[in-house]
Amino acid sequence: MKALIQRVKHAKVEVAGEITGSIDQGILVLLGVEKEDTPDIADKLLKKILAYRIFSDEDGKMNLNVQQVAGQLLVVSQFTLVADTQKGTRPGFSKGASPQLGEELYDYFVKQSRQCIDTQTGRFGADMQVSLQNDGPVTFMLEMN
Repeated sequence: MKALIQRVKHAKVEVAGEITGSIDQGILVLLGVEKEDTPDIADKLLKKILAYRIFSDEDGKMNLNVQQVAGQLLVVSQFTLVADTQKGTRPGFSKGASPQLGEELYDYFVKQSRQCIDTQTGRFGADMQVSLQNDGPVTFMLEMN
């Protein structure tokens, strides 16, 4: 499972002109699910995201996590994160989870997240438009297996 996380001042996701999720300060999580992923892997990734110290303390150092700054999460499914880009000029998706498993683990991740922090979402499998103001910019790729 992969998550591209971005520290944001605000972010939103729209589907067919409707805002499905919107946050102020927090983390935009672009979530990619691979075919070998499990709920245990999702739990480990969520725990890492919530504990990851990417927000500035009073000295301007990245020492605080999203919960310490009363931030939010915006979780958006993005299967292209798991693409194989090593060969050629067209991405391969053989590592990606089936749509059924991808949606199951995405929903699980969101459910677990909502138990810990205010979490907004996109819509799994939809054509989404994501808007954000990246704060920093601060962006990290987190991977769990």
